[in-house]
Amino acid sequence: MSAEVETSEGVDESEKNPEALEKENHTRMVDLSELLKEGTREAHDRAENTQFVKDFLKGNIKKELFKLATTALYFTYSALEEEMERNKDHPAFAPLYFPMELHRKEALTKDMGYFFGENWEEQVQCSEAAQKYVERIRYIGQNEPELLVAHAYTRYMGDLSGGQVLKKVAQRALKLPSTGEGTQFYLFENVDNAQQFKQLYRARMNALDLNMKTKERIVEEANKAFEYNMEIFNELDQARSMLATETLKDGFPAHDGKGDIRKCPFYAAEQDKGALEASSCPFRTAMAVLRKPSLQFILATGVALAAGFLAWYYM
Repeated sequence: MSAEVETSEGVDESEKNPEALEKENHTRMVDLSELLKEGTREAHDRAENTQFVKDFLKGNIKKELFKLATTALYFTYSALEEEMERNKDHPAFAPLYFPMELHRKEALTKDMGYFFGENWEEQVQCSEAAQKYVERIRYIGQNEPELLVAHAYTRYMGDLSGGQVLKKVAQRALKLPSTGEGTQFYLFENVDNAQQFKQLYRARMNALDLNMKTKERIVEEANKAFEYNMEIFNELDQARSMLATETLKDGFPAHDGKGDIRKCPFYAAEQDKGALEASSCPFRTAMAVLRKPSLQFILATGVALAAGFLAWYYM
Protein backbone atom coordinates (compact mmCIF):
# COMPACT_ATOMS: atom_id res chain seq x y z
CA MET A 1 0.00 0.00 0.00
CA SER A 2 1.36 3.40 -0.98
CA ALA A 3 2.60 5.61 1.81
CA GLU A 4 1.04 8.59 0.07
CA VAL A 5 -2.51 9.51 1.02
CA GLU A 6 -5.05 9.36 -1.76
CA THR A 7 -8.02 11.66 -2.11
CA SER A 8 -11.55 10.45 -2.70
CA GLU A 9 -10.92 10.98 -6.44
CA GLY A 10 -7.93 8.66 -6.33
CA VAL A 11 -5.34 11.42 -6.84
CA ASP A 12 -2.18 11.37 -4.75
CA GLU A 13 -1.58 14.39 -2.53
CA SER A 14 1.82 14.74 -4.23
CA GLU A 15 0.13 15.13 -7.63
CA LYS A 16 -2.10 18.00 -6.56
CA ASN A 17 -1.11 21.47 -7.64
CA PRO A 18 -0.33 24.01 -4.89
CA GLU A 19 -3.55 25.95 -5.49
CA ALA A 20 -5.69 22.83 -5.03
CA LEU A 21 -3.86 21.93 -1.83
CA GLU A 22 -4.23 25.45 -0.47
CA LYS A 23 -7.97 25.47 -1.24
CA GLU A 24 -8.49 22.09 0.43
CA ASN A 25 -6.54 23.14 3.53
CA HIS A 26 -8.52 26.37 3.73
CA THR A 27 -11.81 24.46 3.48
CA ARG A 28 -10.70 22.09 6.24
CA MET A 29 -9.68 24.93 8.52
CA VAL A 30 -13.00 26.78 8.18
CA ASP A 31 -14.92 23.62 9.12
CA LEU A 32 -16.55 24.29 12.46
CA SER A 33 -15.32 21.00 13.94
CA GLU A 34 -11.71 21.88 13.08
CA LEU A 35 -12.09 25.40 14.41
CA LEU A 36 -13.44 24.02 17.68
CA LYS A 37 -10.71 21.43 17.96
CA GLU A 38 -7.93 23.94 17.40
CA GLY A 39 -9.60 26.83 19.18
CA THR A 40 -10.14 24.93 22.43
CA ARG A 41 -6.91 22.92 22.41
CA GLU A 42 -5.23 24.99 25.13
CA ALA A 43 -8.26 24.91 27.42
CA HIS A 44 -8.65 21.20 26.78
CA ASP A 45 -5.01 20.51 27.68
CA ARG A 46 -5.34 22.44 30.94
CA ALA A 47 -8.48 20.59 31.86
CA GLU A 48 -7.25 17.08 31.16
CA ASN A 49 -4.17 17.64 33.28
CA THR A 50 -6.06 18.49 36.43
CA GLN A 51 -5.55 16.26 39.43
CA PHE A 52 -9.16 15.13 39.34
CA VAL A 53 -8.80 13.76 35.82
CA LYS A 54 -5.61 11.92 36.71
CA ASP A 55 -7.18 10.48 39.86
CA PHE A 56 -10.32 9.37 38.05
CA LEU A 57 -8.24 7.56 35.42
CA LYS A 58 -6.48 5.72 38.23
CA GLY A 59 -9.80 4.79 39.81
CA ASN A 60 -9.28 7.05 42.81
CA ILE A 61 -12.91 8.01 43.39
CA LYS A 62 -15.26 7.41 46.30
CA LYS A 63 -18.83 6.23 45.89
CA GLU A 64 -20.34 9.18 47.76
CA LEU A 65 -18.60 11.63 45.46
CA PHE A 66 -19.60 9.62 42.40
CA LYS A 67 -23.22 9.77 43.53
CA LEU A 68 -22.99 13.52 43.89
CA ALA A 69 -21.22 13.78 40.54
CA THR A 70 -24.23 12.11 38.99
CA THR A 71 -26.34 14.82 40.61
CA ALA A 72 -24.29 17.58 38.99
CA LEU A 73 -24.55 15.86 35.61
CA TYR A 74 -28.30 15.56 36.02
CA PHE A 75 -28.75 19.31 36.46
CA THR A 76 -26.38 20.14 33.61
CA TYR A 77 -27.98 17.82 31.08
CA SER A 78 -31.49 18.72 32.15
CA ALA A 79 -30.81 22.35 31.26
CA LEU A 80 -28.94 21.51 28.06
CA GLU A 81 -31.59 19.15 26.74
CA GLU A 82 -34.47 21.47 27.59
CA GLU A 83 -32.80 24.19 25.54
CA MET A 84 -32.07 21.75 22.73
CA GLU A 85 -35.75 20.79 22.69
CA ARG A 86 -36.67 24.47 22.58
CA ASN A 87 -34.42 25.00 19.56
CA LYS A 88 -34.88 21.69 17.72
CA ASP A 89 -36.26 23.55 14.67
CA HIS A 90 -33.75 26.39 14.68
CA PRO A 91 -31.68 26.26 11.46
CA ALA A 92 -28.43 26.68 13.41
CA PHE A 93 -29.16 23.61 15.52
CA ALA A 94 -31.84 21.43 13.92
CA PRO A 95 -29.38 19.15 12.03
CA LEU A 96 -27.73 18.30 15.36
CA TYR A 97 -30.92 17.30 17.18
CA PHE A 98 -30.50 13.59 18.03
CA PRO A 99 -32.67 13.00 21.11
CA MET A 100 -32.88 9.21 20.75
CA GLU A 101 -29.16 8.80 20.24
CA LEU A 102 -27.69 11.39 22.60
CA HIS A 103 -29.98 12.69 25.33
CA ARG A 104 -28.81 11.73 28.82
CA LYS A 105 -31.50 12.98 31.20
CA GLU A 106 -33.49 9.74 31.16
CA ALA A 107 -30.36 7.68 31.82
CA LEU A 108 -29.30 10.02 34.61
CA THR A 109 -32.75 9.75 36.18
CA LYS A 110 -32.23 5.98 36.41
CA ASP A 111 -28.81 6.48 37.98
CA MET A 112 -30.22 8.94 40.50
CA GLY A 113 -32.90 6.45 41.49
CA TYR A 114 -30.27 3.74 41.93
CA PHE A 115 -28.03 5.87 44.15
CA PHE A 116 -30.58 7.88 46.15
CA GLY A 117 -33.80 5.87 46.10
CA GLU A 118 -37.32 6.77 45.02
CA ASN A 119 -37.41 10.21 46.67
CA TRP A 120 -34.08 11.34 45.24
CA GLU A 121 -35.48 14.63 43.91
CA GLU A 122 -36.07 15.74 47.50
CA GLN A 123 -32.47 15.03 48.48
CA VAL A 124 -30.44 16.85 45.85
CA GLN A 125 -29.55 20.38 44.84
CA CYS A 126 -27.23 22.12 42.41
CA SER A 127 -23.97 23.69 43.58
CA GLU A 128 -23.40 27.42 43.15
CA ALA A 129 -20.75 27.05 40.46
CA ALA A 130 -22.75 24.46 38.55
CA GLN A 131 -25.78 26.73 38.73
CA LYS A 132 -23.82 29.46 36.96
CA TYR A 133 -23.11 27.09 34.10
CA VAL A 134 -26.75 26.00 33.97
CA GLU A 135 -27.80 29.64 33.79
CA ARG A 136 -25.39 30.24 30.93
CA ILE A 137 -26.82 27.30 28.99
CA ARG A 138 -30.35 28.63 29.49
CA TYR A 139 -29.32 32.13 28.42
CA ILE A 140 -27.76 30.79 25.24
CA GLY A 141 -30.76 28.61 24.45
CA GLN A 142 -33.18 31.50 24.87
CA ASN A 143 -31.16 34.39 23.44
CA GLU A 144 -28.35 33.09 21.21
CA PRO A 145 -29.36 29.58 20.06
CA GLU A 146 -26.77 29.62 17.29
CA LEU A 147 -24.18 29.14 20.05
CA LEU A 148 -25.90 26.10 21.56
CA VAL A 149 -23.80 23.83 19.37
CA ALA A 150 -20.73 24.77 21.43
CA HIS A 151 -22.18 23.17 24.55
CA ALA A 152 -23.76 20.19 22.80
CA TYR A 153 -20.60 19.32 20.90
CA THR A 154 -18.35 19.70 23.93
CA ARG A 155 -20.50 17.44 26.11
CA TYR A 156 -21.82 14.73 23.83
CA MET A 157 -18.73 14.11 21.72
CA GLY A 158 -16.69 13.74 24.89
CA ASP A 159 -19.24 11.38 26.39
CA LEU A 160 -19.24 9.20 23.30
CA SER A 161 -15.46 9.15 23.16
CA GLY A 162 -14.68 8.21 26.73
CA GLY A 163 -17.96 6.87 28.05
CA GLN A 164 -17.10 3.19 27.97
CA VAL A 165 -13.70 3.77 29.55
CA LEU A 166 -15.22 5.85 32.34
CA LYS A 167 -17.94 3.29 32.89
CA LYS A 168 -15.40 0.52 33.39
CA VAL A 169 -13.28 2.66 35.71
CA ALA A 170 -16.32 3.50 37.85
CA GLN A 171 -17.56 -0.09 37.97
CA ARG A 172 -14.16 -1.37 38.99
CA ALA A 173 -13.34 1.33 41.53
CA LEU A 174 -16.78 1.47 43.14
CA LYS A 175 -17.72 -2.19 42.71
CA LEU A 176 -20.88 -1.26 40.83
CA PRO A 177 -22.95 -3.97 39.13
CA SER A 178 -21.67 -5.12 35.75
CA THR A 179 -25.27 -5.01 34.53
CA GLY A 180 -25.11 -1.20 34.38
CA GLU A 181 -26.92 0.04 37.49
CA GLY A 182 -25.45 3.39 38.48
CA THR A 183 -23.65 3.91 35.15
CA GLN A 184 -26.55 4.28 32.70
CA PHE A 185 -25.25 7.74 31.86
CA TYR A 186 -22.34 6.19 29.97
CA LEU A 187 -24.50 3.80 27.96
CA PHE A 188 -25.67 5.02 24.53
CA GLU A 189 -28.08 2.25 23.60
CA ASN A 190 -29.07 3.81 20.28
CA VAL A 191 -25.56 4.43 19.01
CA ASP A 192 -24.18 1.24 17.46
CA ASN A 193 -20.83 2.69 16.44
CA ALA A 194 -19.59 5.72 18.38
CA GLN A 195 -16.84 6.58 15.91
CA GLN A 196 -19.19 6.58 12.94
CA PHE A 197 -21.77 8.61 14.81
CA LYS A 198 -19.17 11.22 15.76
CA GLN A 199 -18.20 11.49 12.11
CA LEU A 200 -21.85 12.02 11.18
CA TYR A 201 -22.25 14.64 13.90
CA ARG A 202 -19.18 16.54 12.77
CA ALA A 203 -20.31 16.41 9.17
CA ARG A 204 -23.73 17.81 10.14
CA MET A 205 -22.02 20.49 12.19
CA ASN A 206 -19.71 21.47 9.36
CA ALA A 207 -22.70 21.73 7.01
CA LEU A 208 -24.47 24.32 9.16
CA ASP A 209 -25.04 27.55 7.24
CA LEU A 210 -22.93 29.80 9.43
CA ASN A 211 -20.71 32.72 8.55
CA MET A 212 -17.16 32.93 9.85
CA LYS A 213 -18.09 35.44 12.53
CA THR A 214 -20.66 33.08 14.01
CA LYS A 215 -18.20 30.19 13.92
CA GLU A 216 -15.70 32.29 15.83
CA ARG A 217 -18.38 33.08 18.41
CA ILE A 218 -19.11 29.37 18.79
CA VAL A 219 -15.45 28.66 19.47
CA GLU A 220 -15.43 31.50 21.99
CA GLU A 221 -18.50 30.01 23.68
CA ALA A 222 -16.86 26.59 23.85
CA ASN A 223 -13.91 28.17 25.63
CA LYS A 224 -16.32 29.85 28.02
CA ALA A 225 -17.73 26.43 28.81
CA PHE A 226 -14.25 25.30 29.77
CA GLU A 227 -13.87 28.43 31.90
CA TYR A 228 -17.06 27.66 33.79
CA ASN A 229 -15.76 24.18 34.38
CA MET A 230 -12.41 25.43 35.63
CA GLU A 231 -14.16 27.81 38.01
CA ILE A 232 -15.77 24.77 39.57
CA PHE A 233 -12.35 23.17 39.99
CA ASN A 234 -11.17 26.35 41.71
CA GLU A 235 -14.18 26.10 43.99
CA LEU A 236 -13.18 22.53 44.72
CA ASP A 237 -9.62 23.57 45.56
CA GLN A 238 -11.02 26.08 48.03
CA ALA A 239 -13.11 23.32 49.57
CA ARG A 240 -10.03 21.18 50.00
CA SER A 241 -8.25 24.09 51.68
CA MET A 242 -11.23 24.62 53.95
CA LEU A 243 -11.18 20.97 54.97
CA ALA A 244 -7.47 21.13 55.79
CA THR A 245 -7.87 24.38 57.74
CA GLU A 246 -10.76 23.07 59.83
CA THR A 247 -8.83 19.92 60.61
CA LEU A 248 -5.71 21.80 61.76
CA LYS A 249 -7.69 24.39 63.69
CA ASP A 250 -10.15 22.17 65.51
CA GLY A 251 -8.14 19.00 65.86
CA PHE A 252 -9.49 15.49 65.33
CA PRO A 253 -12.38 14.12 67.37
CA ALA A 254 -12.18 10.77 69.05
CA HIS A 255 -12.55 7.50 67.21
CA ASP A 256 -16.20 6.74 66.44
CA GLY A 257 -16.04 3.50 68.42
CA LYS A 258 -16.77 1.21 65.52
CA GLY A 259 -14.45 -1.78 65.17
CA ASP A 260 -11.22 -2.46 66.98
CA ILE A 261 -9.51 0.84 67.77
CA ARG A 262 -6.13 -0.90 67.67
CA LYS A 263 -6.66 -1.51 63.94
CA CYS A 264 -7.02 2.19 63.19
CA PRO A 265 -3.91 3.25 61.15
CA PHE A 266 -3.88 6.70 62.75
CA TYR A 267 -3.92 5.31 66.28
CA ALA A 268 -1.26 2.78 65.41
CA ALA A 269 1.06 5.47 64.08
CA GLU A 270 0.50 7.73 67.07
CA GLN A 271 1.03 4.87 69.49
CA ASP A 272 4.37 4.15 67.87
CA LYS A 273 5.34 7.77 68.46
CA GLY A 274 4.12 7.64 72.05
CA ALA A 275 1.59 10.35 71.37
CA LEU A 276 -1.64 8.43 71.57
CA GLU A 277 -3.11 10.23 74.55
CA ALA A 278 -2.91 13.62 72.86
CA SER A 279 -4.15 12.43 69.49
CA SER A 280 -7.36 11.22 67.99
CA CYS A 281 -8.60 9.65 64.76
CA PRO A 282 -9.28 11.98 61.77
CA PHE A 283 -11.96 9.72 60.32
CA ARG A 284 -14.93 11.40 61.93
CA THR A 285 -13.74 14.92 61.12
CA ALA A 286 -13.33 14.04 57.45
CA MET A 287 -16.72 12.39 57.30
CA ALA A 288 -18.40 15.21 59.19
CA VAL A 289 -17.03 17.86 56.85
CA LEU A 290 -17.88 15.81 53.78
CA ARG A 291 -21.47 15.56 54.99
CA LYS A 292 -21.86 19.32 54.72
CA PRO A 293 -24.20 19.93 51.74
CA SER A 294 -22.22 22.88 50.36
CA LEU A 295 -18.98 20.94 50.31
CA GLN A 296 -20.65 17.81 48.98
CA PHE A 297 -21.96 19.53 45.92
CA ILE A 298 -18.72 21.38 45.27
CA LEU A 299 -16.92 18.05 45.29
CA ALA A 300 -19.66 16.40 43.26
CA THR A 301 -19.52 18.97 40.50
CA GLY A 302 -15.76 18.72 40.37
CA VAL A 303 -15.90 14.96 39.93
CA ALA A 304 -18.62 15.22 37.32
CA LEU A 305 -16.68 17.69 35.23
CA ALA A 306 -13.53 15.65 35.64
CA ALA A 307 -15.41 12.78 34.05
CA GLY A 308 -16.30 15.00 31.12
CA PHE A 309 -12.75 16.21 30.67
CA LEU A 310 -11.42 12.68 30.86
CA ALA A 311 -13.85 11.74 28.13
CA TRP A 312 -12.38 14.51 25.97
CA TYR A 313 -8.99 12.88 26.50
CA TYR A 314 -10.19 9.89 24.50
CA MET A 315 -11.66 11.90 21.59
